[in-house]
Amino acid sequence: MTTSAQTSTALAQSFVQFSLDCGVLKFGSFKTKAGRISPYFFNAGLFDDGAKLGHLAACYAQRLLDSGMAFDMIFGPAYKGIPLGAAVAVELARLGKTVPFAYNRKEAKDHGEGGSLVGAPLKGRVLIVDDVMSAGTAVRESIALIQAAGATPHAVVIALDRQEMATEVQADGGIKDVPYSAVQYVRQQLGLQVCAIATLDDLVGYLQVQTTPGMAEHLAQVQAYRERYGVVG
Repeated sequence: MTTSAQTSTALAQSFVQFSLDCGVLKFGSFKTKAGRISPYFFNAGLFDDGAKLGHLAACYAQRLLDSGMAFDMIFGPAYKGIPLGAAVAVELARLGKTVPFAYNRKEAKDHGEGGSLVGAPLKGRVLIVDDVMSAGTAVRESIALIQAAGATPHAVVIALDRQEMATEVQADGGIKDVPYSAVQYVRQQLGLQVCAIATLDDLVGYLQVQTTPGMAEHLAQVQAYRERYGVVG
């Protein structure tokens, strides 16, 4: 009998391979927004054609259905969340779960219907769809928009949880590491459910079983990065 955990692990491993095949996930030396030198980089903007986006949406939808997470509608925060949210809404409808979809503009429209929100009216339990979560800033902005519309920010689904320490800007302008991840912050401090298609642990698990030349080196570098910046839980 296949358990939910086994299904999620299989999906995560498949998603890591898919991301590598698309060039979305790369190994090397990359500077993050926090100034860290990461041995891997995930750029969801490279899911850049219909087939890739459709496969990505299928991964999101499967993860959501496997999680049992309840929600009444989807919200895609500008800009990357807009195509992601729309694609996930289409895939869920194909699977028999039709839910309303909305997104926001970065700049409010001052003509026509006006405002910064587009699509279905925000109401009920809202699911936010995004690619990754670095500092939780985009989620906090989405929460404010959703609450202002009288709806309930309920949950977040992302493609990859990097499972690393978030950062805070200090009074002197410096950046300080904090002992929790952006995902943990959103769960514990903002009270939203969060699920991810794959995590850093899944990436490590994928690398551990690869025999392709060079993968052992990537594994060692990713593990070293996790030991330095990773969080537990």
